[in-house]
Amino acid sequence: MTNENTSWTPSPEDNLLGLTDKDKINQLEAKGIANAEFHIFNLDENIELTSSLVLQIHKIAFGELYDWAGKWRTTIVTVGQIEPPVPSQIPNLMYQYFDELNYKVSHAKTKPDHIQTLAYGHYEFVRIHPFNNGNGRTGRLVMNLMALKFGYQPLELYFREGESRSKYIDALRQADKGNIDSLKVLIERELTVM
Repeated sequence: MTNENTSWTPSPEDNLLGLTDKDKINQLEAKGIANAEFHIFNLDENIELTSSLVLQIHKIAFGELYDWAGKWRTTIVTVGQIEPPVPSQIPNLMYQYFDELNYKVSHAKTKPDHIQTLAYGHYEFVRIHPFNNGNGRTGRLVMNLMALKFGYQPLELYFREGESRSKYIDALRQADKGNIDSLKVLIERELTVM
């Protein structure tokens, strides 16, 4: 699904502020993610996960910088060895994704069920790759919204630098081959009750 170069940032002419300093761009992206995290913390725990909600979360996270924030991907991309679905399929795939995800969330009663649902939710989101950029970060926000619904603290899954990132990338590669066990292990290691 992905390669080591997953921290790609669009070129400066792609941001609304005309910024060329990559550190400043990364700071504003981090601020946007923090705002989106704050937003999901303030949502009702019974809120239904929907396409419109994830579009809103993505807009909060990236809207200060990018005109594509809060809009489905419009270009064909390749992520690692995988080619995500074509843009015309994204709205329907996301509808199906949230339908299945809400079903799984409502039927997950045990900790193993929760882990399975969190892994499914994160991986499927990243696999569909619905946005031009920010899919991993938005996928983690969606996963953390589910974790909150289940009564757990938010998860990191990995840090941008170091070995944890390599383990996360490897877990996604294994999931590409149909095995989400490594992703489930990463989730279980961090899962902490509120």
